[in-house]
Formats: sequence, structure tokens, C-alpha cells
Amino acid sequence: MLLRAHALAAGLPERDETFQLAPGMPPLHTSELPWINFGAAEWETGLFEVSRETERLSALAEVVVCNSFPEVEAAAFPFLPNVLPVGPLTSDRELRKPVGQLLPEDTRCLPWLDAQPDGSVVYVAFGSSTFFDPRQFRELAEGLELTGRPFLWVVRTDFTTGDLSKAWFDEFKARVAGTGMVVSWCPQQKVLAHRAVACFVSHCGWNSTVEGVRSGVPFLCWPYFSDQFLDRSYVTDVWRTGLAVSPDADGIVTKEELKSKVEKVVGDSEIRERARLLRDAAGRAIDQGGDSYENIRKFVDLLRQ
Repeated sequence: MLLRAHALAAGLPERDETFQLAPGMPPLHTSELPWINFGAAEWETGLFEVSRETERLSALAEVVVCNSFPEVEAAAFPFLPNVLPVGPLTSDRELRKPVGQLLPEDTRCLPWLDAQPDGSVVYVAFGSSTFFDPRQFRELAEGLELTGRPFLWVVRTDFTTGDLSKAWFDEFKARVAGTGMVVSWCPQQKVLAHRAVACFVSHCGWNSTVEGVRSGVPFLCWPYFSDQFLDRSYVTDVWRTGLAVSPDADGIVTKEELKSKVEKVVGDSEIRERARLLRDAAGRAIDQGGDSYENIRKFVDLLRQ
């Protein structure tokens, strides 16, 4: 009984199973709860407490605004009457205005994209917090090369843990220079909206997910931790605008797996069509008179009171 009480207090699952909170919401396995998969018990317990406190404080708020829109989470919003979806949040509809930059952007990727055929480029970015060990990093690199497609890959300076051979990576970049481009950071909204991008290999952080949805880009989901597994389930099981990678018995996504899934995503016309329809719904939400547009007005009116 004491062990069960401790597990409940720490947010640890009692059963190994997949559950669904309501029809239309994505299924989620108990091992992929948002506060789990951080690799350290103290982190998981702390994040569970943060989640509980966030829920408590949200109940006290008159409204909570979020970067979403009704079509993408239609089954969830009825349970959240004080939440105002105001997304997708972008700089402006034409993406002309700059947005906040987490890291210095390498804008050389934009003219490089201009030179690529429509719907040909595999865009790969894992956000600001994902880390790969050297073995997984090499499999990813060689998998991109194996696709034979042009690719744009965002590789932060701290993207790998352990000792990755600089000579090996330099040789790889030289080998793929005619096909792929590696940058340390990029203007992601502009990249995703570019006509040349065929699919988005993503960790499925929520901001990246919404940006991909806004641009109508098919996903290849590669979640790392926290809510990314839930976001993946939205993509693969609810919206059906992408697929997910499948690690092998050692937890490694092999280069063959990456190549196979990229080919399936890019070649699936039904996935592309559903992504396009969701893009159109996102556009309607932020157009004048749309749900997100009106919710922003409600929020501004509340601030004026």
C-alpha cells in the first residue's frame, strides 16, 4: 500500500497499458506520460508536480490562452472550458516579419531551398533539447544520405552526447554536399512553408508540430521525451498526417528504417491531402472571423476590462 501511495504521489503508472481519455483523442501508453521519459526519477517527480500545480493554477484563471485551434484538438477542448485556442501563432500570414530566435539562424538555407525542386526536400530538426548519442547520430546521418533525396538538417553544436568523430562528420558533410545541407539553426517557419519541403522529420515538440500543421507538411515523427509522444499520436492516429519511426531492439532508429519511412511518408498522397486540409483549417482559424481570430479579440477585450 505504501509503494502504491508513493507511485501515485510521484505520478508513476500502476499498469503497463495504452489508454484513451475520450473518443477523438489520441491513445497514449502509460510509459509515455508527459512527465516520464526524462531519464532521472527526480526530474520525473518534479515535472509531475509542475503538471499538478499548472492544473491547479489554470483552474483559478479566468482564461488560459494556448497555441492551438479547434480542429486539431476538437475532442479535448470540451473538457477545457476556460481555454482559448489562439493559434497557430506565426509572425504574420506571409511570414515576412521576424520571430524570436533561440539561436543565430543560418539563412543560407533559404536560397538553397529555392534551388530545389518542389516537394523534394526532407527537412530534419529536433528542437532545442533533443540529444543523440554518437551511434544514433551516425545512423541518422547515413539514413538521410541513403534516401537519395535533398535534405536540410539542423544540427545544434550540442546535438550529440559522447564522442562523435569530427573527422567523420566533416567527411560526411563533404560527401553529401551536392545533396544535403547542414545548418546549426534556421528560420523554421519559413522553411516549413517553402514549396520545396516534402516532409518534416521532427521530435514533435508542440510548437514545431503546430508550425508543420500550419504549413501542411507531412510528418515523420521521432519523439524524444515529455509531450512529444502525445503529439506524435495526434499526428499518426488522429490527424493521420504522418508516420512514426520504429526503434530496433536496442532502441536505435536504423538508417534503413529512416529511409523506408521517409519513402512511405513522401509517397503517400492521402497523407499529403490530409495535411493540406489541416493547413486550410489552420488558415481559416486565424482569418478574420475564424475561431482563433475571435478568441484573440475576446482575450484583448478581457485585458481592457
